[in-house]
Amino acid sequence: MKHYLGIDLGGTNVVAAVVDENYTILARHSIKTDASLSFPDFVAGMADAAKAAVDKAGLSLTDMQAVGLGTPSCINPANNCLVYANNLGWKNVPLYDEMKKHFDIPVFIRNDADCAAYGETLAGAASACSDALMVTLGTGVGGGIIMNKRIFSGADNMGAEIGHTKLVYNGVQCTCGQYGCFESYASATALINQIKEAMAQNPESVMHALCGGDMRKVEAKTAFDGAKQGDATAIGVVDRYISYLAAGLSTFICVFRPQVIILGGGVSNAGDALLLPLRKKLVANTFGGVEIGVPSVIIATLGNDAGLIGAAFLCDMKA
Repeated sequence: MKHYLGIDLGGTNVVAAVVDENYTILARHSIKTDASLSFPDFVAGMADAAKAAVDKAGLSLTDMQAVGLGTPSCINPANNCLVYANNLGWKNVPLYDEMKKHFDIPVFIRNDADCAAYGETLAGAASACSDALMVTLGTGVGGGIIMNKRIFSGADNMGAEIGHTKLVYNGVQCTCGQYGCFESYASATALINQIKEAMAQNPESVMHALCGGDMRKVEAKTAFDGAKQGDATAIGVVDRYISYLAAGLSTFICVFRPQVIILGGGVSNAGDALLLPLRKKLVANTFGGVEIGVPSVIIATLGNDAGLIGAAFLCDMKA
């Protein structure tokens, strides 16, 4: 039985897991993400967490085929440095070289959204597919492209930034500093902003009651819950949001024609209330949508485990 070690570096927690060749997680260990630590100390803490997971599995590092790390941002292949992780304050840091100080086994590092997409195609919602697009609708919009069971991220491994493709010229400013990014219209954060704007203009909306009259308690689900109750304002918000989402996804369909589109993140919890109208809008708004159809749109099934499994098997991507 082969064993693999995966690490998911998140904004709140760092999680390490031992995964067997059947994609089963045997043991895991989690620590808090402490951005106040120096870069070397932070990496040392990640390495300790990984070794703790190995210990919990009753194995040793020599039993691991490799260690894979899913991280915000990308690794620049020219210098093996992480380009930029704003939540940690890292810019052009030698993440690969620092990781190698703690492991005598092969080390692989990729973007965390790429790892999640890879995990879902290995062991999750798209395990029967070789070509898939995963879009995570959370605080931002993450994206991963899988071609022939292999992560596609461009010639320099820094592509597939789905959330930062342009949806509206000179539109809403994104956290990246650009304007009109897909993320600024289709993330959970964007939806919450759209809900608040609609509520401010429509004091009679049931969404006020759903959040107890406190705008700070507005969630992405507030609009979907209001729409279920027949609230016209909520229905309008949901329709506009799904229209933005469909516009962005239609572009990726035209470029990649994946077998399936996997949706993850908090907004995807809306289920059919999101999927059914989205599928209709994709058919109507995608080139060739009526004539040849569009890929199936499904919900991710692995949750946070997708990134762990994907990271663990970075060493084993099919050529």
